[in-house]
Amino acid sequence: MKVYEIIIITMIILLSSNLFGVIYSLIVLKTSIFKKYRIQQIPYKKGIFKQRFPLYFFNLVILSGFGIGGVFLLYDFFDTGLPSIWVFIGQVLFVFIIDDVWFYFMHRYMHHNKYLLKKVHSIHHRAHPPFPMEYLYTHPFEWMLGTIGPFLGYIFIILVMPLNIYAFWTFALLRNLHEIHIHSDLKLPLLKNIPFVSAVEDHDLHHAKLNGNYASTFRIWDRIMKTRFNQKNTSE
Repeated sequence: MKVYEIIIITMIILLSSNLFGVIYSLIVLKTSIFKKYRIQQIPYKKGIFKQRFPLYFFNLVILSGFGIGGVFLLYDFFDTGLPSIWVFIGQVLFVFIIDDVWFYFMHRYMHHNKYLLKKVHSIHHRAHPPFPMEYLYTHPFEWMLGTIGPFLGYIFIILVMPLNIYAFWTFALLRNLHEIHIHSDLKLPLLKNIPFVSAVEDHDLHHAKLNGNYASTFRIWDRIMKTRFNQKNTSE
C-alpha cells in the first residue's frame, strides 16, 4: 500500500467522522429529537455553533496535519496486511490505554496549574452545556498536546512489532466518535451499557463541576487516583 493511499484513507476517516459530528451537533442544536436524552437542561446559546466554528475548523486542520505527518513518520513501520483478531484488538486497546493515561495526567495537570487553566484549558470549559462538536473547542496548544498520547502508543507498539494499518485506522475512527459522544450531553440508551468505557455523564459532570473526572475513556484512572465523582456524591 502506497503512502498516498494510506493518507487518503486516513483523511476520509478523520473528515467523515467529523462531518458526522457536525450533522449530529446541528440536529441536537436545531431540533428536539434528542431533547429527552439530555443530561443538562441548560438551553444552548443562540448561534453558538456559528460562533465556535472557526476554532473547530482550525483544530480540524491541525488534526489533519498531524494525521498526514504521522503517516509519513510511521509509514516504514506499518503492516498493511490483514492482522489476526488478537493483534488487531490488542493494538487498538493498547493505544487507547496509553492515550487515556496520557490524557488523564495532562488534563489533571491543566486543572492544577493556574496559568494553564486560565490561559489554555478554560477555553474548553466554555463548552457548558456541551454538544458533540465541542470536543474541538479547545486551545490549539492543548489540542496538539493531546496528540502525544496516541503517538506514544504507536511508538511503544513499533518497538516490538509492526503497527497494523487497520488498527491505526480503527483507533482514529473510534477515538473521534468517542470524543463526539462524551461531549454530546446525551444519555442514549443504546450506548449507556458499553463495558469499561467512561459514560457520557462522567465528562458531562466534568464540564459542569470543573474538577474531577479527568479521564476520557476509562473510569479506572479516576477511581485509582480518587478523582471520580458522580451525581450521587456531588450536588449542584
